[in-house]
Amino acid sequence: MAQSTRPKHKPVRMCAVCREHADKRALIRIVRTEHGVVVDPSGKLNGRGAYLCEQELCWERAVTTDVLGRALRTTLNAEDRLRLTQAKPRS
Repeated sequence: MAQSTRPKHKPVRMCAVCREHADKRALIRIVRTEHGVVVDPSGKLNGRGAYLCEQELCWERAVTTDVLGRALRTTLNAEDRLRLTQAKPRS
């Protein structure tokens, strides 16, 4: 009896700013924790998460507007915004 070979499932997520869909591994996860909003490189931290693509414009909008705050259901404070600015991917 031959087994069917199904393609392996790849999780897809959406950038909270530009709303583009991409492979989960291609996006950067941002998490709301009890210590504030942090970047989650492992993708496994507990807390409400949102994803950002690596486009510089998306990171600028995430830091300067309330788009990311709405996705995380919180208000970003100055420390959160500074942490995100420092974690911005370099192009």
